[in-house]
Amino acid sequence: MPGAGDKRGATGGRDPFSGWRPRSLRARQLLAASLGLVAFLALAGYALDRAFVETAERNLRERLESYANAYANDIDFDRGGAVIDYEVVNSPPDPRFLQPGSGLYTQIVLPSGYWVTISGEGPALPQGRMLAAPQQVFDGPLPVTQIDGSAGEVYRYGRGLVWKDEFPYTIYVMEDTRALAGQLRVFRGALWSYLGGAGVILLLLQMAVLRWSLRPLNRVVAELARVQHGQLSRMSDRHPRELEPLTESINVLIDSERENLERQRNTLADLAHSLKTPLAVLRAQLDEGVHAIALRDELDTQLRKMNNLVSYQLARAASGGHKLFAAPVAIEPNAEEIVRGLEKVYAAKGVICEFEIDPSAQFHGEIGDLQELLGNLLENAFKWARSRVLLTAQPRLDSAHRRAGLLLAVEDDGPGIAEEDVARILQRGVRGDERVQGHGIGLGIVQDLIRDYRGELQVVRSQELGGACFIVTLPPNL
Repeated sequence: MPGAGDKRGATGGRDPFSGWRPRSLRARQLLAASLGLVAFLALAGYALDRAFVETAERNLRERLESYANAYANDIDFDRGGAVIDYEVVNSPPDPRFLQPGSGLYTQIVLPSGYWVTISGEGPALPQGRMLAAPQQVFDGPLPVTQIDGSAGEVYRYGRGLVWKDEFPYTIYVMEDTRALAGQLRVFRGALWSYLGGAGVILLLLQMAVLRWSLRPLNRVVAELARVQHGQLSRMSDRHPRELEPLTESINVLIDSERENLERQRNTLADLAHSLKTPLAVLRAQLDEGVHAIALRDELDTQLRKMNNLVSYQLARAASGGHKLFAAPVAIEPNAEEIVRGLEKVYAAKGVICEFEIDPSAQFHGEIGDLQELLGNLLENAFKWARSRVLLTAQPRLDSAHRRAGLLLAVEDDGPGIAEEDVARILQRGVRGDERVQGHGIGLGIVQDLIRDYRGELQVVRSQELGGACFIVTLPPNL
């Protein structure tokens, strides 16, 4: 039963959004681009619409203000403060002022009443208040009742004035909102039509660009399919820079797997070939019908030989190859563990091992490979050293790669190795001195490990200690 702390929902721990998430990169990019495009066009349309509305309202105010100025310049009052018939004496700035209910009205507010143009004699217009000169207002939409009794709205501009320094008055000019609403309707229809068309074109263009930009990925998938079917041996090098790490890693994986397979085949072949001779000897002894005691001795000898052969081949197979993309392994702790064991084995010689290990030096591989590499090199140095062994570890930097390589050097103060004997000493099963105990396999294992890690091994004379110096170089970004 789930406890009180069980935080899984009704979905049983599954992602509730996993059902609608597109699994294709192309679908993801297209969805993201479409949402971004819609958002951009919506914001652009809103901004253009607001800009047009503000411009239209500003133009309307300026037009109404010009009408008010025209009336202020031409209007005249009698001694009683009443407006002298304006339409009789002067022509209005717009013929619509002479048409009842035309939608364009002028209203003059006086201390003793108000006056309206012929166009305002039918509708019920909002009554304006007196404004102190030179106060101006622009407001709206304000409700009105049209000449036919229907409801309407108007924008209104007002300005406070004083006639010949005698008495104040206020001019209001009003215009029906239907004209501005018609302009906005036409503009918005054209705006969203153009933006919609532009959006469709941009979306098609985005699809084409997306198809073109994802073409290298499609080529990688096609090449990988051909590699899987055996039509290609490895990925090609003709890919964009962003995909090169991927294709290089695939090629490294392919090469590593092929090398591992080849190594396994070679190990089995070597083991089978090595066991042929002991088995043939035993078969001959049985066929000859030798004495049971002699047969038993021969059987013991050959079984020991076969056991040694099997152990050797298993060790060879175990030390071959390395794990790709392994976590970095610290050098110093593993080296200290190996040296402690060797100091016990060679306690009678009193060999001292010194470290010069850079803290940033790391081994990118399996810890067993590092122990095998250091163990064989250090054991060889302890075996031949008189009193001193030096282990050096430094990172091998390369600005063109993301991960540093490694340089290992093991030196001793022993007799050293002559330059002409280096190639022979490094052969598997060859010992530098037959009088010294060993099987001559250690340096061969070292070479196999270095080869697996695509490194290099150099054997030179130690400049500091005077004996042999084994230098192992592992490349960067392995």
